[in-house]
Amino acid sequence: MDNVREQIEFDVLFVGAGPASLAGAIHLMKLAKSQNIDLEVALIEKGADIGSHTVSGAVLNPIALKELIPDYREAGCPIEADVRRDEFYFLTSTRHYRAPFVPKYMHNRGSHIISLSKFVSWLGDIAEGLGVNIFPGFAGKEVLFGPDDRTVIGVRTGDKGVDKDNVPKANFEAGIDILAKVTVFGEGPRGSLQEAISKKLRIFEGKMQQVFETGIKEVIQLPDTNYFSDSLGNDIHTFGYPLGLNTHGGGFIYEMKDNRAALGLIVGLSYQDPMLDLYEEFIRFKRHPFISEVIKGGRVMEQGARTIVSGGYYTIPKLAVGGGLFIGSSASMLNAPALKGIHTSMKSGMLAAETIMEAFAKGRFTQETLNYGHRLEASWLKKELYIGRNFAQAVSKKGLAKFLHIGVQYLTGGRGIFDKMPMREDAKSLTPLTRVYSPHVRLYEKQAYDGILYVDKLTGVYLSKTRHREDQPCHLIVHDLDLCVNTCFETYQCPCTRFCPANVYELDIDEKSRERKLKLNPANCLHCKTCEIKDPYGNITWTCPEGGDGPGYTIV
Repeated sequence: MDNVREQIEFDVLFVGAGPASLAGAIHLMKLAKSQNIDLEVALIEKGADIGSHTVSGAVLNPIALKELIPDYREAGCPIEADVRRDEFYFLTSTRHYRAPFVPKYMHNRGSHIISLSKFVSWLGDIAEGLGVNIFPGFAGKEVLFGPDDRTVIGVRTGDKGVDKDNVPKANFEAGIDILAKVTVFGEGPRGSLQEAISKKLRIFEGKMQQVFETGIKEVIQLPDTNYFSDSLGNDIHTFGYPLGLNTHGGGFIYEMKDNRAALGLIVGLSYQDPMLDLYEEFIRFKRHPFISEVIKGGRVMEQGARTIVSGGYYTIPKLAVGGGLFIGSSASMLNAPALKGIHTSMKSGMLAAETIMEAFAKGRFTQETLNYGHRLEASWLKKELYIGRNFAQAVSKKGLAKFLHIGVQYLTGGRGIFDKMPMREDAKSLTPLTRVYSPHVRLYEKQAYDGILYVDKLTGVYLSKTRHREDQPCHLIVHDLDLCVNTCFETYQCPCTRFCPANVYELDIDEKSRERKLKLNPANCLHCKTCEIKDPYGNITWTCPEGGDGPGYTIV
């Protein structure tokens, strides 16, 4: 399979069709046309369609969009609603209390509520209209390096039509080597190609540990008479129940058009209780009296999940290597206190585009000429990222210490009690069961599902329109199954069966022999990568399945 591969050459290759890559590609083409420079630009996306693997809250601060497409409304930007008022609530198990003020970071008036899958699909059409060659259904499987083994020269896409034993089938299609003078990696959180580059070129060396959150989101069709009205806020955030004050996270409800609502729960992966089930916490959130009143009479239309890189400014990797750049979530471009990353990701892609144009003018594509850090530092993006530089560390604290750190950061422009607070890797935060009491299993046992407004994990997978060819090689590599069913079970009771929101991992225990076996359902995978991030033993590696497989989001 690796003997002879077709090669295609471009000037610039973008990997991933998120807002960072698409904004970067659009800006690059506009700059090239304004300077009468003919650039051949390509973009590959592992999803079957642009937007099919994209999910977010999503409230869009339009600052970057206005720079990129000043007449974005007239150009047909798919806006669900304009934010008219923010509401911020603290939830107990039975009550809700409106906060006396909304933190300044979360003032969203003037922003837009969008479906990110619709938004990037729209950006994809604009990019294509400007001459970008877009290839959905092509997963980047391998980074190609030049003779020095340090300079990126492109990406190899994955083979198609291989059975579970890696044997080519009758419809086999070999992957393609896409070569480029510059390759821009916008894979999103924990990109597999970026991870491969990091192992070789140490782009995170000297940086603080990246940390993550996992969000589960639904779009719910509401009845004609529902909570939202012109007199009430349509941008609602909550904290407290169900996670409590010792686990970082919170919920949101946003108004969408056509009597729909976007609803979700975000959980920081720094949590300690190994019995916590992310999906069951999401259902508990939906059943809270305040939330259930907002969504009563509704029907889940689509569901999705993804991880979020929340470590902020001090976790930004080296932004370039020879022949390559990193943008968007791959480069930690999230304004964590504001809970927003779309506009910051877009701006990073646009700054990268400006730097690429300068590199072409110089005719050199080295780490020095491609590093857009100086542009980031001189832009509004630096201010947004810098103010949240210690936020992830603060919210991972427990009890009153959490609010002390957040409060001091609020008053000191993000510095806090001391700057560059240390943080621990998410995979190392779980507490062994022998040292923790967990009430969660008992709480989850009480929950029921109606298949309409409260759906179980497998129904959620169905509503995500996730599809994988069943007989392909498993894209989830569990390196040591014995470690899973022995050491991990005895210490944490196999937390992968709970932190995966899609029931990919199941533990079977034989009733007679009590023999334990870990069962994998890779066809359920939502590509959120929580398993690779949270696994306490680093025993799981997520790789791209066959191009085009995975979720089929259209409205989340």
